[in-house]
Amino acid sequence: MKNMGTLGKPYEIFTLSNGMRAVVRQTDSPVSYIGVVINAGSRDEPADRQGLAHFVEHTIFKGTSSRKSWHISNRMECIGGELNAYTSKEETMLYTNAPAGHAERAIELLSDIIADSRFPSRELDMEREVVIDEINSYLDSPSESVYDEFEERAYAGSALAHNILGTPESVRSLSSTDCRGFLDRHYTPANMVAYISDPGDPARLATLLEKHFGALGFPGGTPQRATPPPMQAFDDTVSRDGHQAHTVMGYRVFGRRDPRRFPLFLLNNHLGGPCMNSRLNQELRDKRGLVYTVDSSVALMSDTGLLQIYFGCDRKDIPRCRRLIGRELERLASDRLSDRAFRSIVNQYCGQMIVSSDNRENMAMSMGKSLQFFGHVVEMQEVDRALRDVTPEQLRDLAAEIASSPLGCLTIC
Repeated sequence: MKNMGTLGKPYEIFTLSNGMRAVVRQTDSPVSYIGVVINAGSRDEPADRQGLAHFVEHTIFKGTSSRKSWHISNRMECIGGELNAYTSKEETMLYTNAPAGHAERAIELLSDIIADSRFPSRELDMEREVVIDEINSYLDSPSESVYDEFEERAYAGSALAHNILGTPESVRSLSSTDCRGFLDRHYTPANMVAYISDPGDPARLATLLEKHFGALGFPGGTPQRATPPPMQAFDDTVSRDGHQAHTVMGYRVFGRRDPRRFPLFLLNNHLGGPCMNSRLNQELRDKRGLVYTVDSSVALMSDTGLLQIYFGCDRKDIPRCRRLIGRELERLASDRLSDRAFRSIVNQYCGQMIVSSDNRENMAMSMGKSLQFFGHVVEMQEVDRALRDVTPEQLRDLAAEIASSPLGCLTIC
């Protein structure tokens, strides 16, 4: 195990003897946050095994050689903690939180379920019904499913096109062998990062990581991913006899490492971010009362991404809402923002980052994810500097580039 030269930083990065990376931040919190970020998600499933990454995330807690399902779930909960997981298109995270002083308990448990999950058939059969119910429940919520159906079209011809949950048919076909095979291929030292945010001594915590994770070594490597083909413009409507129409308009953009991501973050936040003063909220809701909800969001992958704008409204108002959204994007692409207005945009976003940094669990997760995807811990000060280096011209040029790109639009009503 070696330290990766983090002298003077509020964290330390280690590489275990098997090549797995880990980052440890010593805190003054009474709560310990420990997890593992795996560089694998639904994008990395075999074409005929849709939903496998998510199903593995559900069933990895169902038993090892030394623990049954109940023992795994009780291990952290009996001390007031939590063991949980989530899956996205390109990542899976297994994570814990607990009162400080129980770090080895969490580290050993995470190591055991990764190294030795058995995926017993009886447990899989029961969990299958849970996941299928999750799929059906999700399909009953068009405000959520419209995003995945939009991505099916935006990423057509690639593994990013299918949704994370899979289908009832694909989930019913998944076996213990499928689950263990996916884990062995992707939960490898080179493909995982451990993170710890804990008041304990970093050197001791690194020793515990080496003790429990250092011997892991499955065949496999980092994912080999094909970049999706360029998006073709589309404009589709799916009728489901709903009360309200749910629409997503969107554009394909670049991946998470592109330097243009910083003007994109500012553009997105100003256009339709979570605050009530976003341009779209002002124009569509406050001034005209056309929508209950309108927002924009950015989802960046390793090699591509989407800027998506969602609104829910009466069917008759869809054309007008679309025109207003297009007009706001055109204004950002053509009008020059004053220095004062642009500083306000930057200050608002940077202030939101400060507020979000008060969530210790999210900050611990971000520490692990940034080491996984950027090779170092991306601190808030680094992002703040990059955002303040953006110019009004860069934001305007990016808005013009996006506005001139092929547009996808999907409505479920």
